[in-house]
Amino acid sequence: MNLENFNSLIELFFYQSERQDPKSILLQWLNPNNKKIFTWEETKTNIYKLSKVIKKNISEGDRCLLVSENRPEWFVADLAIMLSGGITVPAYTTYTENDYKYLIEDCEPTVVIVSNNEMLKKLNTIINEKSFIKKIITFDEVEKVHYNLNINDKEKYLDFNSITKNDLAEEDKIQNLKLKRLSPACIIYTSGTGGNPKGVILSHGGILNNLAGACEIMKPLIDSRPVFLTWLPLSHSYEHCVQFAQIAVGAKVFYAEKIEKLLENISEAKPTIMTAVPRFYQNLYNKININLKKQTGFKAKLIEVTIRLGKKKLLGEKMTFSEKIMNSLADILVRKKIKKQFGGNLKAFVSGGGALDKEIGEFLNSIGLPTLQGYGLTETSPVVSCNPIHKIKVETVGPPFKGNQVKIAEDGEILVKGENVMLGYWNKKEETEKVIIDGWLHTGDIGEINTKDGYLKITDRKKDIIVSAGGDNISPAKIENMITNELEIDQCMVYGDKKNYLVALIVPNKDFLNEKEKINKVIENINKKLTLVEKIKKIQLIDENFSIENGLLTPTMKVKRKKVTEKYKKQLENLY
Repeated sequence: MNLENFNSLIELFFYQSERQDPKSILLQWLNPNNKKIFTWEETKTNIYKLSKVIKKNISEGDRCLLVSENRPEWFVADLAIMLSGGITVPAYTTYTENDYKYLIEDCEPTVVIVSNNEMLKKLNTIINEKSFIKKIITFDEVEKVHYNLNINDKEKYLDFNSITKNDLAEEDKIQNLKLKRLSPACIIYTSGTGGNPKGVILSHGGILNNLAGACEIMKPLIDSRPVFLTWLPLSHSYEHCVQFAQIAVGAKVFYAEKIEKLLENISEAKPTIMTAVPRFYQNLYNKININLKKQTGFKAKLIEVTIRLGKKKLLGEKMTFSEKIMNSLADILVRKKIKKQFGGNLKAFVSGGGALDKEIGEFLNSIGLPTLQGYGLTETSPVVSCNPIHKIKVETVGPPFKGNQVKIAEDGEILVKGENVMLGYWNKKEETEKVIIDGWLHTGDIGEINTKDGYLKITDRKKDIIVSAGGDNISPAKIENMITNELEIDQCMVYGDKKNYLVALIVPNKDFLNEKEKINKVIENINKKLTLVEKIKKIQLIDENFSIENGLLTPTMKVKRKKVTEKYKKQLENLY
């Protein structure tokens, strides 16, 4: 299958659906209260049926807002919008009413698709204010009585079951042949660590271009029909692209019930490949480490050997004959058991959406959980590069995908060019022209390319660099990773722009909330590994976690520095 031959993502889906067993399961939701299972045939039929309704209410190029947790209907709705000639605008379920208001007023959707009563309640006021919204479709049946709708408004509301229970006429089975590779597929609003989000317009060709690289990475990981467990929000460009990679490889897709049930869902789904953001791997690293440190005697020695030899193999260092035998024993006695906790079939984790700490990457790979770090951004559809399974270099983000060119500017900024680069920011011509110059996207990330193997290494985020009063450029991300890798500390943010020294806001692990001396000792030990300008001179402990709900984390679990600084400005300044 040559992905260059497809004009659109919907064309890719129909191509694959003709080649799969129509009765085999494509989509399954692991929600015990709402078990949904769609076969390939049911998925295709539902796409046609939903598309028929959407088509009646939109003109080509109209936006359709999609607000839902991950579930099979999300997939169906996304492809039905594309089939109708519309542009999908996915939005996080964690947004506030004001966030939705901004987004709706910015992209002016003609159709709004939401999952349930709870989501409709958040959106209802703004929906009723806007005359450009012609139809509201819900996945679950909603209690319309709660929404003060007058008799005329009721015609605006439809639910998924009432749409899909109707028979499908032969004339409704029409593919959209007008779509081209340059046609917009979706507008994904960047979660942003500060300010209003920007709508990134991604083309069908841009995502297809990205899939070619993704399929190349997955090829050695697949020896039968792969299984995916989807839990990152589909409204994020990373998981949105993974959705189409799943189609490209003919996968079976499970949707996690919720993040709190993730480990149970992993045991049930037994995924072949799992994608996640660095925060997931950091939590995983801490949990596994806590359990490993409880071991004593022979078990403790075996674990130490497993990690040491696993790291040696990862770095391509030569092993003695006895080390090879010990490493094989470690495979059976340790790594196999760890893998079993993740379903037993896991070939690889893929990390994206932020920098994965080198120590965590080495640890996970050493204990038998291959972890491939990649790099990208919403504006690149989204992947730029990724480590291949046969040559993992954890301190890098791998070689660039063949579909794009990457170069380093004089100031160290990573520039990207190719079909995968966005068409532009929605309604923001000036901002688009600031970041795309002569076809090159200025990523805002600082990096370097190894001239020997072409692997890309991210060294910092341009706008997150702290410049001290003495003019030193300091990477807060590097220091924060070192701090949060400690068991005693859950989260932190380093502060000190234009200051004489650095300070840190620390969210301790719940077991160490009142252990100021212990936390100080941890920071002292970390300072020994840092240069003079990087050392943390003072800390402020806080007992509130940074979270999506309180607006201090993005939906992909990155700290919103601007928001945290605003909230804790007084405490931070008191440290000087």
